[in-house]
Parts: sequence; C-alpha cells; structure tokens
Amino acid sequence: MISFLLCLALLIVGYFVYGKIVDNTFGPDDRETPAVRINDGVDYVVMPQWKLFLVQLLNIAGLGPIFGALQGALWGPVVFLWITFGTIFAGGVHDYFSGMMSERNDGASIAEVTGRYLGPVMQNIMRVFSVVLLIMVGTVFAVGPAGLIVTLCKNGGMSGVMTTTLFWLIIILVYYFIATFISIDAIIGKIYPLFGICLIIMAVGVIFGIFTNPAYTIPEIWANFSNMHPSNTPIWSFMFITVACGAISGFHSTQSPLMARCMKSEKQGHFVFYGAMVSEGIIALIWAAAGCALYTITDGKMVGLAEALAAGQSAAIYDVCLKTMGKVGVALAMIGVVICPITSGDTAFRSARLTLADWLKIDQDSYANRLKLCVPVLGVGAFLGIGNALGFINYTVIWRYFSWTNQTLAMIVLWAASMYLFKEKKNFWITAVPATFMSAVSCTYFVLAPECLGKMINTYADGKLVAYNTAVAYPIGIVFAIAMLALFLHATKKHAASKA
Repeated sequence: MISFLLCLALLIVGYFVYGKIVDNTFGPDDRETPAVRINDGVDYVVMPQWKLFLVQLLNIAGLGPIFGALQGALWGPVVFLWITFGTIFAGGVHDYFSGMMSERNDGASIAEVTGRYLGPVMQNIMRVFSVVLLIMVGTVFAVGPAGLIVTLCKNGGMSGVMTTTLFWLIIILVYYFIATFISIDAIIGKIYPLFGICLIIMAVGVIFGIFTNPAYTIPEIWANFSNMHPSNTPIWSFMFITVACGAISGFHSTQSPLMARCMKSEKQGHFVFYGAMVSEGIIALIWAAAGCALYTITDGKMVGLAEALAAGQSAAIYDVCLKTMGKVGVALAMIGVVICPITSGDTAFRSARLTLADWLKIDQDSYANRLKLCVPVLGVGAFLGIGNALGFINYTVIWRYFSWTNQTLAMIVLWAASMYLFKEKKNFWITAVPATFMSAVSCTYFVLAPECLGKMINTYADGKLVAYNTAVAYPIGIVFAIAMLALFLHATKKHAASKA
C-alpha cells in the first residue's frame, strides 16, 4: 500500500507547500470583503472560517470524488497519479483562483468574472455554459441520491412507494427548491458543517476498513502501470474526464463564489478553497483505493469492479461500505453518500439562480425576484430528473455530458485566471500550464467520445464500438492545446501593446 500512502502524503504536503505558493502569487490583503461591504442577509453573509471550509467541501464534493473515483479505478492504481497531481497543480489552483477572483469582483458568479478577463463573447458563452452545467449537476445529484435511498429501503425490507426512485426524487427536488430560495445561512450555514464532518468520517472509515482487513491490499502503481480497464478504454483522456471532482472540476468554480460572498477576510482563501479541494482529493484517493483493493483483478483487468459498477452506482457504493465497515458502519457511510450529493445539488441550483441574477441584473433581495428564477431553474431540473426516473432520459448520458462540460468549464476558468494574473503582473504560468493541459484533455475527449464526435471517427461493428481512433484524436488534442496557449500569449502581447 506504499503507492496510496505516498500519494496521501503528497496531497497533504502539496496543501502546505504548493498551496502557499499559489496563495502568495495571488497576494490576499486586508481589504474589506464583499460579505462585509454588501451584507444583504441572503447571499452575502459573514460565516466563520471552519464553516466556510466544511460548506465549500460539501458544495464541491457531491458524487464526484466517490462515484467518479470508483469509475476511475477501472484503469487501475495509475488513477492515483491523476488524483494526486491533478489536485495539487490543477484542481487546487482552479478552485483557489475561481474563489479569489470572485472575491475581488464583489462575489460575482464565475461567468461574470470570466467575462471581465476574457471579453464579452466568452462571458456570454460562460453564462449559458454555467447555467446548463449547474442544472445538469443539480439533476445528476438528485437522481443519484434517490437511487441510493431506494437501495437502502429495499435492503431494509421495505416495499411500495418507498422503494420507487420517483417518490424520493420529488422529495429531493422539493427540498432543493426551498434551499435555493431561502437565505444561505438558514439551512446551508447551520447544518452543512455537520454533514461535512460526516463525510470526512465516512472516508476515514472506508480506508480504516481496508487497512485492518488482511484480505484487502491496495495494488502498487509500479506493479500495475498499465491500462487495466476491462473494455480497454484509453487512459488519455477518458480517465481525466471520468475523475473530475477528485482532481479538477469546473463545477467547483460555480460554487466558490458562494463562499466568496461569505468570507470575512481574503486570507481565508488558502484554507477554504485550496484546502477543500485537497480534502476532496484525499476522499477521491480513498474511494479509488477501495475500488482497486476490494475487487478481483483478472488477467490484469479490473473485472470485479466493472461487475460491481454494472449493478449500478448505488449498489457499488453500498457494497464498498459493507465490505470495509460492516453493517455498523453502513448507516454512517450511506448517510454521508446520500447527503453529499444532495448538498451539492441544492447549491448547484442556487448557483444557477445567482448566475442568472447576475446575467439578467435581477436583484435578489426580494422574495418575488428569487421566485422568478427559482421556478424555471428547478422546473428544468425536475423535467430532466423525472424523465430519467420514468425511463425517458438515460442517466449515464447526462453524466457523460456533464463530465465533458465540467472539464471544459475548468479549462476556460484557468485561462481567465491566467489573464487575471498577467494583468496583475504576476506569474501567470501557475495557471496557464494546467489550462493548456486541460485544453488537450477536453478537446481529445470531445473528438474520441461516442456521445460527441467519436461516432464519426471510431471503428464500429454491429453497432458496437471496436476501436478508438486515437491516431486522429491525440494529435488534434495536442494541436488544440498549443493553439490555445498561442492565442493566450498573443492576447497578452496585444494587451501589453495597447497599454504601452
């Protein structure tokens, strides 16, 4: 289990060393924050640092570091490297700058912040992109928990309406409406920190269960440095898209402004934004380790894990909890896994409301104005979620489109942060390098993935995918990334010339 422990140590050291470098590059100061200056009692409310951290962790976590990490473990322990280095050099940087740039711009939503540094065209693209992504996230994080609750009810011997996904989905959506509508400290600020602690305890319980059971061994990276995916799905860039929230996720940039509106001091940013991302990386590392350790490896492939995931994400998560902690720990673990996505789902819809409010310049002080945005946002989410529950919309397809949209959003935010740093005469390479990398990831996946352009270039037989055309997709991804970097450098020169 040396690989796991090394990666865990790197994540912790990364927070204190590289996280501090990122913080010093931005340069937080003692200026008055939006939470103090604007304080409206609804979205701008001062909260203590420990609450900010736990709420941020819950907001960004969702199913991502759990289900995404389990899916990522299909490629074997090589996924540990992406979770570790992705979190330190990309995810933590992305989350920190998305939160702190919002902080410097009156707590504006990420679409408005991006527009300020990348221009009005990108601002409008980001507005649409953000709202679509947030509604998809809210839907994914409503359908997922509903399925988990149904699994628990069935395993508890219940029957009837209590074992239907539609029933629990409607309950969750009603809660989402209430949480999106009322003040951020009415529910989110009061009870979410408790759920955050529950989430951390759950992750500790899973890894403790692996360490204390001699039947489970986390495989080493160097002994399994190959593609262990049973379907031979390419590592690049499918693994980097699948494990999003545990390494880097554009969704986080839509959540960071929520906490940017509640910070008393800019100096809290390192702990709240970078710290929450590292914590999520640790949670993802634990769940990926569980996926690698608990299931049978056949002929160098993660066959056992694939079979567990084929039974559904709810069943797979329940199985991990049962195997690592037994029946005593299942209650706590499943509460954490159910609550985790729900607490991200409601803040996703809340962020969608605030993004639309910033876009349409609709003040959110009054109940009537909040209602104008809550009803259509939750209405679309309900349509997608109920459509899935009734079998009309495929959940897996929603998740795939969310994954690609998610990483593309992260790419755009990193480019915006790079332009911000350039204008501030600071080291922009700290964000430009991960931005270039994510440009390659996003473009390569878009070309290869069956739900995007893959159907046009990949090889199929009898309607089934036989081979991915990486010979075409990889060069396109690399060229696109280089082009994005060149475009950014050109924009910096143009800006410098205009200033001169």
